[in-house]
Parts: sequence; structure tokens; C-alpha cells
Amino acid sequence: MKWVNGGRHESCNGAIPVLKLSISEELFTRSVTMTKPLKPAPKHFAVNRQAQHLYHLLERFEAGVELTGTEVKSVRDGKINLKDSYVDVQKGQAWLIDCHISPYVAGSYSNHEPLRDRRLLLHRQELDKLAGRVQEKGFTLIPTRVYLKKNLIKCEIALAKGKKVYDHRETSRQRTIDREAQQDIHEHRRRHQ
Repeated sequence: MKWVNGGRHESCNGAIPVLKLSISEELFTRSVTMTKPLKPAPKHFAVNRQAQHLYHLLERFEAGVELTGTEVKSVRDGKINLKDSYVDVQKGQAWLIDCHISPYVAGSYSNHEPLRDRRLLLHRQELDKLAGRVQEKGFTLIPTRVYLKKNLIKCEIALAKGKKVYDHRETSRQRTIDREAQQDIHEHRRRHQ
């Protein structure tokens, strides 16, 4: 910023301060004030926490969900449960089965059934790939989370293979080893500070 006559205008006998900005300073202040806001994190309506424990999750896909109006309102209220649900590919379409969406409280006679099958919207390439992989022995499709993305409700599904009993033991053992290592590191840092 540059001041004229020490911050006072000549014609006013020094009563009013006058500021002059150079063009580069003006452009800098404009560019600083016109930055884009940060993207908010997607809002999770439901997360299937058991999926990680019961299955090896190999690949993840994002699918749209075909919902009725009262289902959308219930999902936005967080009244959705993915615990026992799975995805089935039939006749070239993917279906979300046994996903419980509670009836909308303010809904009237046109309310939805809580456990109806809901169609998932995927690209043809993805559907063909998933149909082929599910035919192999031991593979299944599990919904892992339902979230909001650009004002649309999306479902993340994972190609999964069931864990055996020894896999659960191995996972538990690995978790214990990692926890003990972290505790040792923390203790070592605390002693040598």
C-alpha cells in the first residue's frame, strides 16, 4: 500500500486519509479472497463393520441405488442397516438384498417395504465382470457402506471371499503383534525424550 503525503490528502488539510493500491497488490488481494472452498467429506449413512471381520475384501465398486421417495428420506435420517445384506447379480442386473431401510415416520399409505430388493446401478462392464467373478467358488458381493456423493445416495460394494477360522486367528494374532509393537515404540519414545 502507498500513502499520499503521509496518509493525508492535500486538498483536505490533512483530515481524510487516502489509500492507493498498486495493480499487483489489488490482484493479489482478489486472488486470495476468491479461493475455492474445501470439499466436505462424504456423509456415511451406514457402514458394514462386520464385513471386514468376516471377509477378505478384494475389490471395491461404487454403485447408485434405485430408491423411492420415502426410502431416500429414511436413508438421509440414517435409518438403514447393512448387517445381513448382500448383492446378487441376476439377468444382467445387480440387486441389493436384505438391506433394511426403516419406514419413513412421516410417510403415509405410500410408505415402502423395509426389506424389499433394491436395484443397484452399475456400468455394463462392471456388471459383466462381477457376474463372472461371483460364479467362481467362494466369492460373493457385500455392501460395505452407504454414503452421499454430490447429493446422490451411493452404495460401495466389495468383491469378497469368506474367511476361514484360521484366518480369523491369524488376523487376531497380527492385530496383537501390531498393538504390542506400537506400545513398545511409544514407551521407547517416552523414555528417551
